[in-house]
Amino acid sequence: MDRVPPFDPELGLALSALDRAAREPFTPENLAARQAHDVAVRRRPTVDELRAGGTFEVEELRVTGPAAATAGTGGPDGTAGTELTLVSARPAGVTEPLPLLYYLHGGGMIMGNAWSVLPRLLREWVLPLGLAVVSVEYRLAPQARYPAAVEDCYAGLAWAAGHADRLGVDPARIVVGGKSAGGGLAAALALLTRDRGGPVPIGQLLLSPMLDDRNATFSCGQMAGVDLWDRTSNATAWQALLGDRYGDPDLPAYAAPARATDLSGLPPAYVDVGSAETFRDECVGYANGLWQAGGEAELHVWPGAFHGFDTFAPQAALTHDARRTRTRWLRRILARTTDLSGLPPAYVDVGSAETFRDECVGYANGLWQAGGEAEL
Repeated sequence: MDRVPPFDPELGLALSALDRAAREPFTPENLAARQAHDVAVRRRPTVDELRAGGTFEVEELRVTGPAAATAGTGGPDGTAGTELTLVSARPAGVTEPLPLLYYLHGGGMIMGNAWSVLPRLLREWVLPLGLAVVSVEYRLAPQARYPAAVEDCYAGLAWAAGHADRLGVDPARIVVGGKSAGGGLAAALALLTRDRGGPVPIGQLLLSPMLDDRNATFSCGQMAGVDLWDRTSNATAWQALLGDRYGDPDLPAYAAPARATDLSGLPPAYVDVGSAETFRDECVGYANGLWQAGGEAELHVWPGAFHGFDTFAPQAALTHDARRTRTRWLRRILARTTDLSGLPPAYVDVGSAETFRDECVGYANGLWQAGGEAEL
């Protein structure tokens, strides 16, 4: 076995405290049982619970997917015109259109649901940042293979953008995001919206994204049998998703974004990953590819972090650092707008040694550039 980066002390303790079953890799032989176990134990909050006594407006929506073209993903899969389930949430009592975070859950393309991630999103981003969130219940593998999941995600995004008034969101301020498998799907969505001329996100929030089906990076081998999600689990999940196309040298980038040969024209990206996880090298490589294509990417490699560290060690110092950093990026991206003209005079002040300095200065500068009045 290759030498591996040391785990952060707090994270190492959290990892060692997990029971043996939780650390057992996914295999084709145990996949069905592991999926059934996940459905049985994963917490799925109700709409009433998510509303938190009237703090949030939460709605489960059953919608018809737009009849969007599926050229390029490998052929039509029946998403267009079929029923999708979305969950929409926003702060209660807000009447103006809000920016939208279109967030996709993780679970290796084989597990998870649209509801389980919402309590954290509501607590960390929806209320503090004043945004709305929509999550889609995309189909899971191997019951539905590629391109089912990414087409579900695209159809949900197209519906949300096309029904912005219904949702109370600003279609010009949409961020796509997700964690693990959800991060990979968000990256695929950015590629799809570019190539199809679909809803254009202003940012992509990629948290330890699952990007590369080839399972051949140095970190895949280095972290084999060590990371919570290792190359055995990774191969099992990709095989479940791709079926006979697993290992196909001509696999589209919409299935595995690390396959993309053209990363130009994509929205600004936030990419983070642990130094001690399987996805490290593919995430670093993806950010590097965005830079090489002339794009914008902010990359964070959390020292000593394994895959999903913030879920399994929520009180660790590194988890708090990661969450604060993600929030700052979201705040900066959402502060950007294509049109600052016609706004009333503004007074903006900020300390020279505080976190929000640069975004406040940038906002005032944007007002001046748009012919507006601002005192800074």
